[in-house]
Amino acid sequence: MDQRNFEQIYESYKNAGEQQAIQENEDNSPLTNTGKEQIVAVRKNEDGDLIAFKTDTGRELDYITALNDAKAGKLAHVDEFHKYGRDILRSEPDGIKENNLDRLPDF
Repeated sequence: MDQRNFEQIYESYKNAGEQQAIQENEDNSPLTNTGKEQIVAVRKNEDGDLIAFKTDTGRELDYITALNDAKAGKLAHVDEFHKYGRDILRSEPDGIKENNLDRLPDF
């Protein structure tokens, strides 16, 4: 096998995973299925750090409120974890790049 075959095999594997993730999430409407709000837009500071979030109900949340709502299980498709000495909010790792918090539209 040469390097090209390794890359082709990996790309095929990655694409199949992305398609499977899309299929698994296709009919997943957060409000009807879970009763949880979903983050649909973000606000970033000049350094590109996420500082605020907008949900599908129109609520605008500062970082701490969003983090606390995530901890309380009120927000769909996000995780909170502790790293670098602080709690951090992130998208669930579901294999779909387009719904990552960093890629959501600005508000």
